[in-house]
Amino acid sequence: MVRVIEYGPRALLIEAEDPLGVFRALGALRLDGVVDVVPAASTVLVTFADSGARDRARPAVAAASPASTTVASSEVVTIPVTYDGDDLDDVSRLSGLSVEEVVARHTRVVYDVGFVGFAPGFAYLSGLDPVLHLPRLDSPRTAVPTGAVAIAGPYAAVYPTPSPGGWRLMGRTTVTVFDGRRYPPALLRPGMRVRFEVAS
Repeated sequence: MVRVIEYGPRALLIEAEDPLGVFRALGALRLDGVVDVVPAASTVLVTFADSGARDRARPAVAAASPASTTVASSEVVTIPVTYDGDDLDDVSRLSGLSVEEVVARHTRVVYDVGFVGFAPGFAYLSGLDPVLHLPRLDSPRTAVPTGAVAIAGPYAAVYPTPSPGGWRLMGRTTVTVFDGRRYPPALLRPGMRVRFEVAS
């Protein structure tokens, strides 16, 4: 189910059950006049150069369907993780799994970068094993360090910079996922795929 809404004079907002699938379908269409396509948890925002480009593209945007996407991105970023997070034992207890099995389930999945938000470079990674779908902490931490690997609800993530946060900390990585001096600054971008592995 896709619903398309005019969002100002130069944009369309798409409400969709599978926003990442719609994002990939739109990328395959290569529509004229598109300035940016931004997926979120349940929407995709498409910005155009002008209202004419928006109006010409609207029928194709409305017809865009995840089913029209034949292949997901083949680009997979591997992130080594030292699994010593402050919440790892709690994740084990709440999930009913051993710590070793928690790590195994966290590393055996290939995740999709669904969208980026909360902070620059903070990528929401979908595909987390359902057994590990745990709520955020009741009381968020005032400081989470750069490189913290965490889970919350159906998502996994890597904290790109120091910030407050209520996600459950699984471990840490030395991979820089956001660097404002780099182009593009965010390592993980919508449509990409991610795999975690135990750091050697």
